[in-house]
Amino acid sequence: MFVPFLQRSSSLTCLVVRSNRDPQQLAEAIRSKLRNLDAGMPLTIQTWTQGLDIALFTPQVATVALGVLGGMGAMLAITGVFGMAAYSVSKRLRELGIRIALGAQRKEVLLAALGRPLKLLVLGSTAGLVLGLLAARVLAFIVYEATPRDPPVLGGVVLAMLLLGMVATWIPAQRALSVNPVILLREE
Repeated sequence: MFVPFLQRSSSLTCLVVRSNRDPQQLAEAIRSKLRNLDAGMPLTIQTWTQGLDIALFTPQVATVALGVLGGMGAMLAITGVFGMAAYSVSKRLRELGIRIALGAQRKEVLLAALGRPLKLLVLGSTAGLVLGLLAARVLAFIVYEATPRDPPVLGGVVLAMLLLGMVATWIPAQRALSVNPVILLREE
């Protein structure tokens, strides 16, 4: 593309070259030819990937920052779910021990121990999905090629949080199953 110098507001001149050759070899060949024409000419050679890296730096930093904050948020959520489930099981430990002593099946005790934490987990995941849909429009402006409503991403996040939450509630529930009812009944 030719634009006369008098019609341009900048004295910057760009030469765009497309080739199948190795970029480093091509850059050296271009640099050598231009230095032969004018040794004092300021010269910067940049490959397509280097130009893209500069152009996409801000969205990449935003994506990494959002990923780190999301990971920290997930860790905080899992810690909260674990703490709530552990507290719930510890308060119901005597009741669960009595159920075991009366011959309740492991499945029944597990469902009794996981019931409330799983309800709260589903409620929290639903609230997170709604808030995620509301925040998605803002994130679409920051994250490259993000759409305001991306079903695979939203579904994946909800599924991941449910699975992590179930693991976090499973640990205290296993504690309830390992309780010796005789020791619990003797304590009171």
